This record gives sequence, C-alpha cells and structure tokens, in this order.
Amino acid sequence: MRLLSVDTIEEARGKIFDAASERKPETETVHFTESCGRVLADDILAEENVPGFRKSTVDGYAVKASNTQGVSESVPVFLDVVEEIQMGTVPREKISDGQTSYVPTGGMLPDGADAVVMIEYTEKFDEKSIAVYDSVSDGRNVIQEGEDIAAGEVFMKKGSCVRPQEIGVMASAGVTEVEVFRPWEVTVISTGDELVSVEGKIKKGQTRDINTYSLSAAAEKHGFHVVDQFVLRDDRETIKNAISRAMERSDIVLVSGGSSQGEKDYTADIMDELSGGGLLTHGIAIKPGKPTILAYDRRSETILAGLPGHPAAALLIFEMIIGWLHRQLTCQKEPARIKARVTENVAAAGGKATCLLVELRKGECGIYEAEPVLGKSGLMTVLTRADGYAVIDTNSEGLRQGETVEVTLF
Repeated sequence: MRLLSVDTIEEARGKIFDAASERKPETETVHFTESCGRVLADDILAEENVPGFRKSTVDGYAVKASNTQGVSESVPVFLDVVEEIQMGTVPREKISDGQTSYVPTGGMLPDGADAVVMIEYTEKFDEKSIAVYDSVSDGRNVIQEGEDIAAGEVFMKKGSCVRPQEIGVMASAGVTEVEVFRPWEVTVISTGDELVSVEGKIKKGQTRDINTYSLSAAAEKHGFHVVDQFVLRDDRETIKNAISRAMERSDIVLVSGGSSQGEKDYTADIMDELSGGGLLTHGIAIKPGKPTILAYDRRSETILAGLPGHPAAALLIFEMIIGWLHRQLTCQKEPARIKARVTENVAAAGGKATCLLVELRKGECGIYEAEPVLGKSGLMTVLTRADGYAVIDTNSEGLRQGETVEVTLF
C-alpha cells in the first residue's frame, strides 16, 4: 500500500470531490407528491401565472382607490353596489367611478377596481349602496396576477431539497412531475471483534454496535438509500470480501473501525487494492477524526470511506466529508451557520484542526453563546447534547472566552 501524508480537511474534500466529479449524477422523474425530501436535478419553470387573476386578501368591497381619497370616519364616501362576487366565479360587472362590488377573501377582482376596502370599514347604507370610512391606495389588499409566481419564472432551483411547502407551490403552479437526483445507495460496514448486536447479550470487554445504526440514520437523513449493513469480525479476508461485494451494488461503502495504524486495521490496504490504487486520503489533520480513509474506484464509480470506530468521530466525519460531498455534487446549500461567542477558553490540538462540539443558548442582547460540549470521541452522548460544531483552525492556539466562532448546525 502507498503511504500518504496526512491531509487537511480541505485537501481531503478536494481530493474526493475531484475524483467523484467524474461520475455523472443519475436522475429520475417522479410525481411531485413523491418528491418530498428529494433534491431537484433541474430548475422548474412556471408555465402559468400564480395566481392567474387579481384576488382580494380580505372580505370587503372592490373599489377604485381614487374614489376613496380623503375619506375618513367623519367624512365617508357613498358607493353603489353593482355585484356580490362569489368564490370561484368571474365578476360580471366592471367597476366605474362611484361603484363597488362585494368580494370575499380569495375572490377575483372585477375590471376597473384596483383596491379593496375591508368590510370592517364599510357600512350598508341601503340595499344598493354602502358607506366607506377608509381611504385605500392603489393595490391595497390585492394580490396581483403572477405576484406569487410569474409565467416563465424559475420558481424552484436545481439543488433545492423539496419540503412540504415546495409541494404546495408545485401544486399551485400545476407541476405534476419533477426530475430529482437518484438517491445514493450505501452499504454500512462496522468492524471489530468486540462488537455485539443491539439485541445480543453483552459480556465484559464487548461493546454494542453503534455505528451501523447511527451511520445508517445519518445516510438516510441525507436522502441516501441504505441497501446493506454488515457487522464483521477483524478478519482481513472477511472485510475484503464484504467491501468487494458492496462495491458491486453501492455508490458509497462506509466502513467504520480498522482505519488507524493498529495491528488489525486493514481498511486502507483493502480499499487501495480493491480500487486499483485509488486511495486518496489516509489520515486527516483534525480532532476527532484523524484515522479517516478516502478512496475512489473509477471502474465501479464507487466512493469508499473508512471512518473512525469511535461513534462521535464517525458521525462528525460523515457530516464533514460525505454530507459535504453530496451537497457539492447535487448543488445543494450548505447547512445553516450562526455566529456565537464561546463561554470558556478552549485549547486547540497542536498541528491539526479541532472540531469543537457546542451547545447554543441565547445570551445578553440576543447574542448566541456557544458552550463547549466536552468529552472523548468514544462517548456518544456528547453529540446528543450538541447543537452544532465549530472548527478551530490548524494554526490556532485555541479560543479565548468571549471569542466569536461560526457554528455549523446539525
């Protein structure tokens, strides 16, 4: 196996991105009702205006705004009612000076009207006229045709993750089918002689398998499809055969454990062999997460990732490398980040970046405070207490209390 120098997080990202960019992302067309949680593979253009007509935002009377100028509670204007417009119908009468029509919320404005007076500011004078006690400007209480979405407009962009609100917008625009990226298919492999299944009986010196479940959940959160899971003993041939089979049906193979320099840590050697010398990274200068392996097999177009065995470190590296890579290749936005002040001094790891888990709270004047969540990478509960993480630069000596950091939210 080739010996590689330790990469920075930026170098590791760059290498796996350059390699994986060779593969063309696969897409599929689905009914819009099945697209929630999926990532759009193309822009969506509106074929029609939304709304398709001028509509009222209130129950009231459609008027010419000029007819209400100077009107007040003490100086009303009297208008003739020419029609009571029903929901879902087209007004029959055009509004002229001195005229009005009743219109419900969401109802279509008649020609000639350019504003709506709320019903609360009107009073029936007789069966065919009303008194208006409010002055309105042009466009008041009116949604214009195409104000929400204009025909020909790109109203949803490639890389957008579809949420329930996007489903509603698609329905309003009459979009029935959308092109989305096909989910990456993932195999999750956990290695270690000490691992016991979650249902198994645990003995002294053994550990329940965590990474299979947490990494699978992380993959599904990103919209991946977990096609297989294995929990394997530390046996080179067994691990090699499992990775080889996984490469035949997976876009990504995640292997946790066996990625450092121990006697039974075979992952880097196996990945380099199976990828035809495609090993890219063997070690990242970050704490936690240094024993990270990245490889790419150009023949099968499979991404291989060896993650630390410690659960918290494995999840963090998954988010920082695999999650990041997926967003880049599918044109998605980066996770939300906020600025916060650390509540105590934090020492940095010399010669490497430090991933600092933090819990956020509102401080004085609404400024966020970031309280470090301290704990070893083998402890899972540190992640459950954290709202996000900040990265301390390789060249930094650490953070001082009150210093501002950028926190990436989970």
